[in-house]
Amino acid sequence: MNSPSRNATLLLVEDDRLVLSTMAAGLRHAGYQVDCAESAEQAEAWLATGARPDLAILDVRMQGQGGLALAERLSQLDHIPFVMLSAYGEAAMVEQATRSGALAYLVKPQDVQQLLPVIEAALARASELDGLRRSQRQLQTALDTERSVNVATGIVMMEYKLSRTAAFNLLRDAARRQRRKLTELADEVVSARNLLSLGAKNLPAASK
Repeated sequence: MNSPSRNATLLLVEDDRLVLSTMAAGLRHAGYQVDCAESAEQAEAWLATGARPDLAILDVRMQGQGGLALAERLSQLDHIPFVMLSAYGEAAMVEQATRSGALAYLVKPQDVQQLLPVIEAALARASELDGLRRSQRQLQTALDTERSVNVATGIVMMEYKLSRTAAFNLLRDAARRQRRKLTELADEVVSARNLLSLGAKNLPAASK
């Protein structure tokens, strides 16, 4: 099956060189771009270069830092989706991997052909989650923008004894004349008011 995600970049982290080379070759043959690391530390160094895979496949038990510790970093810091691969299928290990954000947990040995549908499903789910994060960021930006403009409008209303509509129009027209974004001007108005307020609080009593 040819899938549009088959050109995705995978990070394969496995300390067994034979398993690593066999899986990497099979995944490359399937059309994926595959980067390999023989330890969590090597994967960390690779990620530190700014590289970002579409999906990481992590061995749970490795020499040095284990795959679960690396999974925590991928999930919390980089939002890089991952699946776990292990020779063990203990319930506690599966639960821990799931809590870390694993999109799948596979028990070795796994034939590459068996891995493909799991990888495709994980990539599709990762794309959905990324879309949700982008929507949340856009919503937060919109809320922050609305809040800033509302506060600035309120300041203009008080300063010039205007209605809310007139104050908003004054801000909007000023932004247009200055060829600036309304939010940028609103932030400046709010900052200026805050500075004036701080200055007034620090004046000696006789000066007020």
